[in-house]
Amino acid sequence: MFGKPLSTQSPIAAVVLTLATLIMGCPSTSDEPACKSADVLCVGLVTDVGSVDDKSFNQSSWEGVKRAESEFGAKTNYIETKDAKDYQTNIELFADKNYDIIVTVGFGLGEATVQSAQKYPEIKFIGVDQFQLPAIPNVVGLIFHEDQAGFMAGALAAMLTGTGTIAAVLGTDLVPPVEAFKRGYEVGARHVKADIKIISTFHPGGLDVAFTDPEWGASTAKQAIDQGADVVFAAGGTTGNGGLIETAAHAGKFCIGVDTDQWDTVPEARPCLVSCAMKLIAPGVFDLIKLAQAGRFPSGNHFGEVALAPLHDFDAKIAQDIKDKLAQIESGLRQGSIRANNN
Repeated sequence: MFGKPLSTQSPIAAVVLTLATLIMGCPSTSDEPACKSADVLCVGLVTDVGSVDDKSFNQSSWEGVKRAESEFGAKTNYIETKDAKDYQTNIELFADKNYDIIVTVGFGLGEATVQSAQKYPEIKFIGVDQFQLPAIPNVVGLIFHEDQAGFMAGALAAMLTGTGTIAAVLGTDLVPPVEAFKRGYEVGARHVKADIKIISTFHPGGLDVAFTDPEWGASTAKQAIDQGADVVFAAGGTTGNGGLIETAAHAGKFCIGVDTDQWDTVPEARPCLVSCAMKLIAPGVFDLIKLAQAGRFPSGNHFGEVALAPLHDFDAKIAQDIKDKLAQIESGLRQGSIRANNN
């Protein structure tokens, strides 16, 4: 059961909330009656800066929320964050509407999520890519072994390169998961080819721009290709998507996506998109919502799965010995006989 006390608001606060709803594209006030019902599970999602259809991180998280709607009738909605200063406000728009679960997407929302969880202890919070320490009873961080996913991507890149040079186009190093992707990619590549040259470049901007700059992603990928890179790993939201699409414009080059199977979400990259270093975000979000519905919501940190995406049109072009080596590496990472970082 998901009953909870009704929130109280002053007339002024109600006006402010209504205006924010109209301006920011937030859930309409018609959502409120259902979310006061003990029989309806209401799940809201707050994106990181960017859109819910970013073909990457936000979109995968939303797909997990929508699965809860289709499988057990949860009432769902989302708010797209346009500016990082609005994180707290956006979360509270759902909290004030009596939502049962609020999913916040991305490392940048970590502080606002914890603060909101302390303010609204009756609401359950799922922080995607947010490491929780110390644990708070109504918060769980959905985190991943990005270094393992990056390791597999790097190993694949090293086995595919003909020039001996590969590249990574990355979001900001202010976000630990992005740093973990980079570290794993480099270690995985050198695991296969010790003398490989790796050109790794972080976006120079902050959280507000580092993942929404496809022009920078494209120009950075081109610079790496001009320096001899023939495989480009792109890990940085729509910034990375720019790198994928640019690489696709260069015949004979390979690219590797991130977070989800971007074969489906960035079809422009298909000419080069051999695979993706996936964090299985949608299943992870859904599993945590399902645990909440069953009264078994965890706290602390919950590890989601990682994997390489299918090879799709490249499957017939990739030698069997490369596929076998990737399978051995994946098994070694899971069993612990291969370490994804040098720490």
